[in-house]
Amino acid sequence: MATNLTVNILDIAAGLPDNWLIGCDSREFARIVDRLFQEITQNPAQKTPPKICLAEAEPVQFLASFTAARAAKCPIFLCNPNWVKQEWQQVFDLVQPDILLGQYPLPKNPPIPIREGGLRLYSGELHSPEFHSPTKNGFDTIMIPTGGSSGKIRFAIHTWETLTASVQGFEQYFHVDKINSFCVLPLYHVSGLMQFMRSFTTGGKLVIQPFKELENGKKSNIQPEEFFISLVPTQLQRLLQNPDTANWLGRFRAVLLGGAPAWPELLESARNYQIKLAPSYGMTETASQIATLKPEDFLAGNNSSGQSLPHAKITIRSGNGEILCDNQIGNIVVNAKSLALGYYPEQFGDREYFQLDDLGFFDKNNYLNIVGRSSDKIITGGENVFPAEVEAVVRSTNLVADVAVIGLPDKDWGQVVTAIYVPANSEVTIKNLQAAIEDKLSKFKRPKYWVILEQLPRNSQGKVNREQLQKIAIEYQFM
Repeated sequence: MATNLTVNILDIAAGLPDNWLIGCDSREFARIVDRLFQEITQNPAQKTPPKICLAEAEPVQFLASFTAARAAKCPIFLCNPNWVKQEWQQVFDLVQPDILLGQYPLPKNPPIPIREGGLRLYSGELHSPEFHSPTKNGFDTIMIPTGGSSGKIRFAIHTWETLTASVQGFEQYFHVDKINSFCVLPLYHVSGLMQFMRSFTTGGKLVIQPFKELENGKKSNIQPEEFFISLVPTQLQRLLQNPDTANWLGRFRAVLLGGAPAWPELLESARNYQIKLAPSYGMTETASQIATLKPEDFLAGNNSSGQSLPHAKITIRSGNGEILCDNQIGNIVVNAKSLALGYYPEQFGDREYFQLDDLGFFDKNNYLNIVGRSSDKIITGGENVFPAEVEAVVRSTNLVADVAVIGLPDKDWGQVVTAIYVPANSEVTIKNLQAAIEDKLSKFKRPKYWVILEQLPRNSQGKVNREQLQKIAIEYQFM
C-alpha cells in the first residue's frame, strides 16, 4: 500500500501544469515518473527498497527518475554522469547499488549489467543500507555527492524533510509562495537539485538551460522578473562580459550567488548593472543556503553573506566552543532543520552542534562575513593568511584565468604563501602580477612562489584539489 508521502509526490507530479517545466516536455516528465515507479515497485515480494544510483544526464530523465525513486521510498544516490571509471569504482565500493538509472563508464567487471529498455539491475541480492537512521532504518533517504579538497567522493545523507526545510526557509526569507527557478547548474549537485525542489514543492515553474547556451546569448522566453537564477562567481563574470546578457540578468527577481567566494571587483561590476544579487552561504550538508544577502542590501553596498535564513541558526564560536561577540572571528557552527544526517553510511554524532571548516564573524547588524576555511589557513611568520583573500586580489588583476593559493612548508617562516595560477594570456609575467597586487596586499600576504599551470586540478563540483596542488608546488620548489 502506498504511503501518504508516496501518494503526495505522485499527485504533485501528475497535477503539475503542462508548462511548469520550461524548455523541456512537462508531459513527458509525468509519463516517465509513472513508468519508472511501476518498474521499481514491480516486485511485491521485495522486502526492502532497492538502493538506486541516479546518473541521468538528460534533465527530464533525471528529474523524473528522482521523483519516481523518491515516491518508491528508495535510498537515492545522486551521481555525476561525467565521473570517470576510477570515481565510479569508489561509488560502487561504497554504495553497492541495486539499480542504476543513467549512464556510467563500465569497469572490467561491471557490477551492474546493461539491460536494454529498462532498469539496470545489480546482479546479486538486493542490499539493505548499512546504517540506522530515524528514517525507517535508512530507507527514505537522498544521498547528495560532496567532495573535500582531496576530491574523494562521499555522500551527505538527506531526507525529503531536510530538503523541504530548506525550501520553507527560502520561502519565508524572500516572502514568496511559488518559487520560479532558472537552473543552469547540474541537477545532481545540491545547487541544481534545490532549484527543482523549490519549484516542484511550491508549484512554481522551472527553466533548465545549459549554461553554454546562456553564455552564447540564447535566452529562454520568460519574464525574468518572476524568476530566481542561481550562479557561481565564474558564471556571473562570463555573463557580465556581454552587456545584453548583463542587462537581462538585471531583470531577475534575484540572482543567487554561491559555490565560491566572489571577488570585490565582480560584485562592483554587478552593482554597476543594477543586478539584484543575493550572495549566499551554504553547502551540500545544509541543503544549500543557510545565509543570504537580500538584493536591496547588496545594491546598497553590502558585500557580506547576509543574515541567517529562518530554518537555520548560525553561531560564531571560539576553539573551546564559547559564542563570540560581534566582529570576532571564529568557527562557524550550524544548527539547521536542513542539516544532513551524516555522511553515508555514518550519522553525525550531534546534529545540533555542527562545526564547519569555515571561519567568519557577524557584524553589529547580524550579517555573516566569511573569512576563509580553517584547514586552508596559512601561518607564515606568525601571521594568518587566508587563501580566499589572496585569490580574490589576484583575480581582480584580470591577469589570470584561474588561481589557487596554498601554503608550503618553510624552515624559517613555518609556511610560505604560494600561488598556482593559469595566466590570462602568454604575455602575463610574474613581475606583472607582483606589481599588480603590491598596493592591495600586505607584504606577508603576497605570494613568495608563483607556479604556472595550464589548468588547475578541480573536481566535478569545481573544488580545487589542494593535495595535488601541494605535490605540484613542492616539485616546482626543487626544480
